[in-house]
Amino acid sequence: MLCTRLTNARILTMDPDHPVAHDLGIWRGRIVGLDEAVTSLPAREVIDLQGATVLPGFIDSHVHLTWTGLKASSASVEPCLRAEDVLAVVEGAALAKPAGAWVDVMGYDQRAMGRHLTAAELDRVSHGRKVFLMHDSGHGAVVGSAVLDLLPADVPHQDGFLAESAMTAARRLRLPYSQAEIADAVEHAARVCLSEGVTAVAEAGIGGGLLGNSPVELGAYQLLRDQGRLPLRVQLMAAGDTLRPLAAHQDDGIPRALDLGLRTGFGDEWLSLGALKIYTDGGMMARTAALTEPYTGMDHTGELQDDPDRLTDLIVDGHLAGWQLAVHAIGDRAADLALDGLERAQRLRPRPDARHRIEHAGLIRPDQLPRFARLGVSAVVQPAFLYSFGDDYATVMGAERAPWMYRGRGFLDHGVTLVGSSDRPVTDGAPLRAVQFMVERASASGRPVGPDEAVTVEEALRAYTVAGAHACRWDDSAGSLTPGKRADFVVLGDDPRQVDPSRIAGIEIVATYVDGREATEGKKL
Repeated sequence: MLCTRLTNARILTMDPDHPVAHDLGIWRGRIVGLDEAVTSLPAREVIDLQGATVLPGFIDSHVHLTWTGLKASSASVEPCLRAEDVLAVVEGAALAKPAGAWVDVMGYDQRAMGRHLTAAELDRVSHGRKVFLMHDSGHGAVVGSAVLDLLPADVPHQDGFLAESAMTAARRLRLPYSQAEIADAVEHAARVCLSEGVTAVAEAGIGGGLLGNSPVELGAYQLLRDQGRLPLRVQLMAAGDTLRPLAAHQDDGIPRALDLGLRTGFGDEWLSLGALKIYTDGGMMARTAALTEPYTGMDHTGELQDDPDRLTDLIVDGHLAGWQLAVHAIGDRAADLALDGLERAQRLRPRPDARHRIEHAGLIRPDQLPRFARLGVSAVVQPAFLYSFGDDYATVMGAERAPWMYRGRGFLDHGVTLVGSSDRPVTDGAPLRAVQFMVERASASGRPVGPDEAVTVEEALRAYTVAGAHACRWDDSAGSLTPGKRADFVVLGDDPRQVDPSRIAGIEIVATYVDGREATEGKKL
């Protein structure tokens, strides 16, 4: 007997051997059959979906759940367009904290004001509190004298604006958050993901780097798992700087590792250790993505996170230690460094199925596309960046480079695995919004951004299902509605393939199921 049979549905399985089905059988959290294989079997429950569309649960392959949850519970200046309005929010948040406390304020973006705030301006409203005004990109922050006075003299800043490693130095003074705080933030963010049809995510860097929240951050996820509060599947990326030299046996060839030699693959179907996250550059929003040519109308080319040789050594050491690598590279100069490092690593110790990833791949020159393919590197892109920020990004990249941003067709035509993700909370995390952009290639204002990089609806859906499973090494259990795989799926109010592309983002998420349960209500199927 089945636990449940879904019937009268339009099931888009993403499995080429059985692409569309009308019935699906579930037993103990797994798919046991489709159509005639299950239609005559008795079931404890039969759910008539009345023609609704069913897809595999979306996989968001690059998220920041803790940051998302903390942003939701912190003061935010996101609606503010004028400096005085931002400062008013900061002052209110500061006065709500005791003297000397740290004050987290989120949602800062200098582009709305045309300039950065200054330390002196924060000093006027912080009342001695240590204000940390986080840039929406995650690659910068503005702080006042109360924080600057605690930093070493050699930490660079622009009148209170800290970028990249300088921001990290200030964050280290603020950290750590408690495991309970992190767990609450993750649970909140995970439930937002579920409401958008996401059933599994890859958390892009814990324990260190730009956005780590505690040296024992993994414990917060284990706490959620132990308490039954982890509502979707999470794969954790360890930040690259959590590796340390270990005296392993010389025959192992492992120069650096996590304690006990933990690496990609440890864990279970709910919580596991994924790739090693390595930052090479900054971001376009903060103008710190590393480019080969200057930003249009500016005299700088962004910055790398560290000395190029040290970054390359970290890439190589991570590969030698057996990790899958997720290398953050937004600018084309950073992508050159990432590809060079991965090529060197594979030459030293070939691992054909390493499935290394380049996160963001925000600006990729035509000559770099064949290198992605030759090295078998996946491109983990965030299409919604160009929906939300496409007008700005296209302007600072200029007419020649704008079509190279967050590519779609270019990767696919070269045989590169194209993986969809959100980088939430930087912008809208809804997969259907990203799918619409991948098809239309138009910003929120309607401006075309690299229209030749458009893909089909089916290809965009694949980026959030099959390709996401590939990037997270979940091929055998997720990404398609195939017998034997997890019963993780989303029920949609319409078929994305059949509606006008302009309507895809607005399709209703009727229900999201994880492990055979309706995740939003805990109802077992």
